Amino acid sequence: MAAFASLLAASAALRVASLNLCSDEYLLLLAHPGEVVSVSRLSQDPQESSLAPLARRVAGNRGRIEDVIAARSNLVLTMGGGGRSSGAIARSLGIRVIDLPAPATIDEVAENLRIVAAALGDPRRAAPTLARIAALRAASPQRGIDTIWLGHGGLTQSPGSLGARWMALAGMAQRPLTGGRETLEALIISPPKILVTSNYRAGQVSQGQRWLAHPLLAALPSRLIATDGRAWTCGGPMMIGEIERLRAAR
Repeated sequence: MAAFASLLAASAALRVASLNLCSDEYLLLLAHPGEVVSVSRLSQDPQESSLAPLARRVAGNRGRIEDVIAARSNLVLTMGGGGRSSGAIARSLGIRVIDLPAPATIDEVAENLRIVAAALGDPRRAAPTLARIAALRAASPQRGIDTIWLGHGGLTQSPGSLGARWMALAGMAQRPLTGGRETLEALIISPPKILVTSNYRAGQVSQGQRWLAHPLLAALPSRLIATDGRAWTCGGPMMIGEIERLRAAR
């Protein structure tokens, strides 16, 4: 009981900030109400993050440790650093900074979940999310269906990328493409079984969006499945729900 009370006291004292869209995901998913004092402004934009409703409950920052000093943070998360002087500033103020590695595999996403949960004082917080990853892996087929993931202007995933690894858990095999892009002509000549189209910033008028709206795409014999492009920006834990949905839609 004493150890549990001590854990609760430590948790209540936490004042955590995140300086990066991708580290925001881990914090917003694992932290308890009242522990988060600031996240990046990008996370507060509903076009960039599906966690925007949560992110808007706290202050926004511009990705610099100087931005969160006034919030009296005692723990700061980032991914890719917060500027050359950030470490020195943090140490001088007694602020702990955890710079999460940008994940290249799903195992590394899982490890980041464990790191953040432990930093928040309770490794058990990561358990439900890790269990969902394990369930996807247990149900993943040996061979995936021929698939092309398509973003603005024909951008796609490379077969060894984090995005392609997530696709495999949805039973989809990203087709190797030269230069990380696909063309309308190539799609017409050799359409995949499944075409996953990103709806990232779907309301934005751009050349890339017009490309995805081309009537030739709708005419393909491929099964067309739209995906929430916001989750693919970081390839982190927000991908879990998206892959569960894609697997059901497949």
